[in-house]
This record gives sequence, structure tokens and C-alpha cells, in this order.
Amino acid sequence: MSPNVDVKAPFIEVRDVSKTFFSRRSGSVEALSKTTLSVSEKEFVCIVGPSGGGKSTLLNIVAGFLGPTTGEVVIGENRVTRPSSSRVMVFQEFALFPWLTVEDNVGFGLDVAGVSSRDRATIVAEHLALVRLSRFAKSYPSELSGGMKQRVALARALAVDPEVLLMDEPFGALDAYTRNNLQRELLRIWEQQRKTVLFVTHSIEEAVYLADKVVVMAGRPGSVRAIIDIKAARPRDESDPEVIALRAQIRKLVLDASEDEQSIE
Repeated sequence: MSPNVDVKAPFIEVRDVSKTFFSRRSGSVEALSKTTLSVSEKEFVCIVGPSGGGKSTLLNIVAGFLGPTTGEVVIGENRVTRPSSSRVMVFQEFALFPWLTVEDNVGFGLDVAGVSSRDRATIVAEHLALVRLSRFAKSYPSELSGGMKQRVALARALAVDPEVLLMDEPFGALDAYTRNNLQRELLRIWEQQRKTVLFVTHSIEEAVYLADKVVVMAGRPGSVRAIIDIKAARPRDESDPEVIALRAQIRKLVLDASEDEQSIE
């Protein structure tokens, strides 16, 4: 290999990870079969696939919320064994505390980490400005729209300065207009901060718009079926022939995976 070729070393490594759940009623259910995946630092990766394909299970294992039945996840030089503020999850449901103001919600993780009130105020103000919600600092979640609540959740996640941002269908409950706006906002923020992002979505259009790489998962148990590199320049135009072709390619992979599942059942 030529010494001038730039090859990025893996930052997140999912190594032969599987997950089996056990219950008295249904016995053992294998949600994720042996799965291997590498993600480079600062890369934006979207994970798509039919429901039941192990997407959220994989994300929760990377977060440290679930332990794998077999295999391991390594981030940098550290094996994931528990949750950490270096890996923060943003959920579809916002998960804001209704009794706290916007600024207190954003500063919650900093407070838990023992950051001084003075430093916390500075960091919170910076991140509210980042998500364009500075004038709503004293508001409560009940006074915000769904899109604004998700901006608060994103600011709270970024305020603790994580290495990895994990996002599980974060825009799935929003209307199309708000969702498109937040996609653009997320890319703006990512281009400024360059966090490593793993983003689960059921929307192929969203995945192609956002990602450097799209991982197609399917199966029961879930597994990686394909990995598609997205080289199209940002911002991406939905009418661009390259973007249209990518969406069609990924849609076919997802549909084929769904048909494979049905034939097995």
C-alpha cells in the first residue's frame, strides 16, 4: 500500500457481538447475532433496517446500557463495560425533566459530574446558543414545541463533551418540516464539533442525507447485511442523481432483508 494513502484507524470496534435475552415466558430470544462493525473517529454513521433487526440493541450495547452475550465493544483503547459520559444517548422521547427549566435540563449532566455552578452556567449558555435556544433558557419543557425539546436534549448531550453521540430515532416523532430542519441543524452542529455519531433511523432518505456511511441491518437475530459509503458532497440535494441512486440501492437492500426474514418465518 502506498504510504500516501490515508487510512483511518477504527475508533469504535464492535467485535463479534451477540445478545440473547432470557425470560420465563418465551425462553431465550437471540436479538443480535455475531456482529462486527468498525467506525472511524468523527464519522457520522447511520444504521437502517427493518424493525427487529437489532439496531437499537446494538446501540444500547455500544452505550453500555446492555452487556453483550458474546463479543466486545472497544472505543479507542477502552473496552465498554458500563455507561459513561463519554458516550451519550439521545432518544426519540426527549427524556427531559418537566420540573426543570431548559437551562437546568441542559446543565443536569454537568451538575451530576460536579462541574462548578460558574463553569456550568458558561457551558450551558454556549450550548443553548449552539442549538439556537438562548432566549428560552428560563422556559420549561411544557412551553416548547417537539422540535425545540429535541434541541434541548441535543444540547444536554453535547454539554458533557462526549466522544460518541448515540441517537436512537431522535427525529422519528416529529413532523416532516421540523424533522428536515433538525437534520440540517444536526449537520451544522456536527460539522462544528465533529463528534463520532451512531444514528439509528427507519428513514432511508434521512440516512443518505446525514451519513458518511450507512449500515444496513436485518434478521432475527439481527446482523449487518451491508455497509454503504456515502461520498456525495454535503449539503445533499434530494434531486441529485447520485443521491437518488444511493437511496434506491439502500432501499433494495432493506427490502431484500425484509423478504429474507419473511421467508425464514
